[in-house]
Amino acid sequence: MAEFFENEDKKERVILVGVRVSEKDDTDISLLELEELVRTAGAEAVGTVVQNREAVHPGTYIGKGKIEEVKEQLIVCEADGIICDDELSPAQMKNLEDALECKVMDRTMLILDIFAQHAKTAEGKLQVELAQLRYRATRLIGSHSALSRIGGGAAGATGGIGTRGPGEKKLEIDRRLIKARISSLNRELEQVKKNREIARMMREKNRSPVVAIVGYTNAGKSTLLNTLTDAGVLSENKLFATLDTTTRAFKPEGGEQILLTDTVGFIRKLPHHLVDAFRSTLEEAKYADLILHVVDASNPDMDAQMHIVYETLEKLGVKDKPVVTAFNKQDLLEHSQTCRDFRADKTVRISAKRGDGLTELLDGITELLRASKIYTECVIPYADGSKLNLIRKYGQLLSEEYVAEGTKITAYLPKDLYGQLFGESGNSCQ
Repeated sequence: MAEFFENEDKKERVILVGVRVSEKDDTDISLLELEELVRTAGAEAVGTVVQNREAVHPGTYIGKGKIEEVKEQLIVCEADGIICDDELSPAQMKNLEDALECKVMDRTMLILDIFAQHAKTAEGKLQVELAQLRYRATRLIGSHSALSRIGGGAAGATGGIGTRGPGEKKLEIDRRLIKARISSLNRELEQVKKNREIARMMREKNRSPVVAIVGYTNAGKSTLLNTLTDAGVLSENKLFATLDTTTRAFKPEGGEQILLTDTVGFIRKLPHHLVDAFRSTLEEAKYADLILHVVDASNPDMDAQMHIVYETLEKLGVKDKPVVTAFNKQDLLEHSQTCRDFRADKTVRISAKRGDGLTELLDGITELLRASKIYTECVIPYADGSKLNLIRKYGQLLSEEYVAEGTKITAYLPKDLYGQLFGESGNSCQ
């Protein structure tokens, strides 16, 4: 799908089209975001048309009058096509193409294009291709819908001898090939899911707590991960600059080792095809011990973006997790402003780029992680040096002192480690 914006010599010029069905709609903000998505995809938004309607037109998305206005804009702005701010039905897309005689795209198609450009790992590419095929499967409407427009193993595929029945049309062959490719991708991603589950089991065995970094796209998640761990993740001022999940070990000063996992950013109207395809990746947050919610405090739409993040987490079944909200990009604020997140257990103000507020952030994470641990004061006999090594590795050792009986320690220990070392009653703890 990345062929929409592949001409590097000449940027594709598009008109943005939206429908406002209520005064409470955030159509203007959504269109500004759509313009940013267009820029990220490598094209240029040269005009905007908004129609106020009681409901989206079922056949053409916008009414006849607005279609004529869009036609004029296409000529005046010398635009190559339009992008609608909502996902269009197959009928709406075809009718608009016939009426405007130009390329017609929707928000979902645009986001899928960006994902196709930015997916780097084998897993990411599989997930994007699956989302693209699911989207296209419902939009094969005629003989011009060739599979050459679809990436991956399906591209350029032909029926061949023995693959088509008497009178079978190309449309039916395309549908069958897409269905076969989707089945193949599902099998591959099922294996990827199993590998991810094995990795999670290994992390649980290592007892290092997992902190999932979530947030709206371009909130600064990758920048924060890079600042804390030197992860080397691509960090740009673009929407969906990074898609692939990255996990890095990190040990705060005086604290225990934690695993920080960066996740794909959320956005308004995140296509359900992508949510389904990226479910195993997005569900990293579901199995984390703590959620680190990164918010772009410099964005005037901050509160709405926070709501979208929590709404998406709920859809993924992520609930009852401790949350630390980091209001990022404080360096971009000219004046101090109120930053509140009533769903968070703790909030801090940071600048991931400059490193401001990170000590307070890490203290907040440590404090919440401690709540699930057992405070321990005991003496470890010198003969049980292996116990002390486990405490140093998987617990948070606050102090240690060498006495005649052994090593006197104070520490916070995971409950399962405490039971392993001292028994459930702690009788072995002196």
